[in-house]
This record gives sequence, structure tokens and C-alpha cells, in this order.
Amino acid sequence: MKLLALDTSTELCSAALWLDGALITREASRERGHSELILPMIEQLLQQAGVALVQLDAIAFGRGPGAFTGVRLAAGVAQGLAFAVDLPLMPISDLRALAAQVLLAGAPRRTLICQDARMDEVYWGCFERPGDAVGALGPEAVAAPAKVMLPPAWDGAAVSGAGSGFAAYAAPLAAVAGQLTAIWPELRPRAREIARLAADDGLASAIPAEQAQPVYLRDDVARPASPN
Repeated sequence: MKLLALDTSTELCSAALWLDGALITREASRERGHSELILPMIEQLLQQAGVALVQLDAIAFGRGPGAFTGVRLAAGVAQGLAFAVDLPLMPISDLRALAAQVLLAGAPRRTLICQDARMDEVYWGCFERPGDAVGALGPEAVAAPAKVMLPPAWDGAAVSGAGSGFAAYAAPLAAVAGQLTAIWPELRPRAREIARLAADDGLASAIPAEQAQPVYLRDDVARPASPN
């Protein structure tokens, strides 16, 4: 399978090419300006690999949750490229991609992901790796940090943690953090894991470009204020 993957959901902007198991990537950390970075990154990857966009099987993108403008940018760029060469899209959860970064690196087979959602909230989810696959245990959510908890099914199990939420809300997350074997607050979702997850999921999970939607979790992010 040949895939292009991209992510702009956090300050880490990244793109990756998955070519039948071989992976090449581009990454840059910047608070703003991802729209100026992502297309040149993609062009550089395609040139390096000597591959045309039309030769790929699909395009994967980080569909959120994450920064509103970043998630919207990733979805928009992915759709624009897909429409141009008639490719399907593979939306991949950014929380799952971050979990894959931890779980595929040999950490305990269970991890709690907490990303800073601003507004005194975190995007969070529980993920595990029963075999070679990385999947969610329950739905992803946005909530106050103090409401984050491990599932009862994980009682007594080794669990790691990752994501910017652990640094942004250390005090309210202290109780759950005390149950974790290790925490990596510096990690961010990356296109390389999005590419691998998309390849693992297979083309059966791909959808037409017009059906791909970003996932914000926070329902009122783009909702206009009601008139007084």
C-alpha cells in the first residue's frame, strides 16, 4: 500500500509517505503557520520518493481532536489533494496516533492520552494494544482534567500516559497520573503513526473525500453565539 499522511492538529506539523512498509517523513514544530509548511513538506516527500500523488492508494490525515484551525487545515488539505487525483481518504484519530507512538515503542500495552484542549479541558482517551493493532477502549472525550479516569478493566494493570495535557494540568491530573508507570507530556501526534495506522487499517476503511470530516469533540467550537 502507498499512502500519504499529514497532521497539523498541534504545534508539530508533519507529513509522511508510506510506501509498502518503507516510511519517509518531514516534521517541523511551530505554533502557527502550518498552512505555509504542509504543502511544501508533501512536495518534498513526493520528490524524494520519485512518486506522483496519483500513484498513491489513499491519503490519511489527522482528523482530530486538536486545535480547531489545525484540524480544519488537515482535513481541507487532504480533501483538496484527494479531489485533485481522485483518491480516497483515511481519517485517523490524533489521540490514537499519539497512543500508537507510545504503544508501538514498547511501552505497557495500555496508555492514557491527554491532550491540552485549552479552556481548562483536555481531549482524552484510553488505548490498548492487544496484539499488533492499536485500538480505543471506549469513546474519546473532552472534559475537565479532574474527570479523567482509568477504566475499571485496567485495575492492577501497567498503564502509561502521554500528551500535552499532563504538563498543562499537572495538579488536576495528579490523581490519575499517580496510577501511571510513565508519562511523556512532550509527545505530539505525528504523520508517521497516522500512516502506519492507516496501512494497518487497510483500504477497506477508506472513504470518499467528500465524506471526510474533522472531529472537534467540543461541539460548540464553531457554533456562533446566540443573539441576546
